[in-house]
Amino acid sequence: MTAFSLEPARLAWCAELRALAADRLRPLAEKGEPGRVDRALVAELGALGLLSRLFASGALDLCLMRESLAHACTEAETALALQGLGAHPVHAHGTAAQRARWLPGVSEGSVVAAFALSEPGAGSDAAALSLTAEPAGRAGPAGTPGRDGPQDATAPDTRPRGVPVRGAPGGAPDVRAAGRKGATGQDVALGVRAAGRQETTRREEAAGRDAAPVADPAPESLAARPDGRSGWRLTGEKRWISNAPDADFYTVFARTTPGAGARGVTAFLVPADRPGLTGSRLDMLSPHPVGALAFDAVPVTADDVLGEVDRGFRVAMETLNLFRPSVGAFAVGMAQAALDATLAHTARRDAFGGKLKDLQSVAHQVAEMALRTESARLMVYAAATAYDEGAADVPRRSAMAKLLATETAQYVVDRAVQLHGARALQRGHLLEHLYREVRAPRVYEGASEVQRGIIAKELYGNPEDR
Repeated sequence: MTAFSLEPARLAWCAELRALAADRLRPLAEKGEPGRVDRALVAELGALGLLSRLFASGALDLCLMRESLAHACTEAETALALQGLGAHPVHAHGTAAQRARWLPGVSEGSVVAAFALSEPGAGSDAAALSLTAEPAGRAGPAGTPGRDGPQDATAPDTRPRGVPVRGAPGGAPDVRAAGRKGATGQDVALGVRAAGRQETTRREEAAGRDAAPVADPAPESLAARPDGRSGWRLTGEKRWISNAPDADFYTVFARTTPGAGARGVTAFLVPADRPGLTGSRLDMLSPHPVGALAFDAVPVTADDVLGEVDRGFRVAMETLNLFRPSVGAFAVGMAQAALDATLAHTARRDAFGGKLKDLQSVAHQVAEMALRTESARLMVYAAATAYDEGAADVPRRSAMAKLLATETAQYVVDRAVQLHGARALQRGHLLEHLYREVRAPRVYEGASEVQRGIIAKELYGNPEDR
């Protein structure tokens, strides 16, 4: 199962990706505006065929893409990853109409996707979502507009809303049939087979991630509605959402059954031009676009549901199980870049009558950096291979890979800065850039503490199973 080494064809592909990132993607990234979606960069990723591979590759190839791009251009790596994160729920759980409408544009780089899970009070505790989806016919508080009855989800809204998020583009041709088959002819959803999705659900339940008791649905709960055609209204806030507020559509997770914990969450595909949806930018340490979204009775219908009503938490967890190892791959790419820069610097830098590398204290630090980087790489590859093979321990392996790789990258980049000295703190230096980039992966898609909790749950198992 473990990918201890890569075959020559994959090694050559990784080298090609690193060259493309340095020659074609990094120049575009350097022209981009920090904190905003770089649409020229996203379009170039589409022109190079990398975005379409998101829907025809397994987890290992996804990791190789992210690691290789991160080595030369972290902005390109993140742009690719965010397209996959936001669109994977549509690819794996969307209807034929949803896939045909949105995925071709994602693949060519003309449509920007986003994954909207986190909230001000529900970051690490993803099951504690408070963004609510109320049936459109339910009467809201006095004076609350838009909740007195069903409305057309696409009808124009003349009420003042602040700053709307970017409008969605026009329709796209149906190329879903061509995109559902990978190069090997296997049915994949970024490497997820139907059987693998069922196994993922079983593992999540066994691991206790849906441990919250299922409440008896209230008479007006979403689950009790026969078809949802009259629609619902999303009310609340999302925060720390990558690609917000510039994305063209959002995969949004909302509370549909109060009191049901993880089992009362539904995933919705929400186009950015829906009335009542506004966004703002957040000024973050890293240069990537991150923002907040406000939902003021945003209309959605059954046509916008991804997967099943009240089963959206499974959509989120399946997506994260796939992308957590590749977050580790992003971290490994940054660690390798820092290590390479350190090797070059210590080999040429004169200090104390010789080269810096001749000092045992320096050489041992560099050796430790290399040891940890390679260990993290092997764990990432192993977790990705386990995912592709539908292994039973994917949640544990994914959590271990993300945890080890992101913590390793933080250590390696920090050591690299120390060995370079003040020059590495100068704005524009590679290590100054990496130092700002490397911090966030220890937090997003499950903080390091959350990963340790997942690992412990998987190790001990569900007490009811013993």
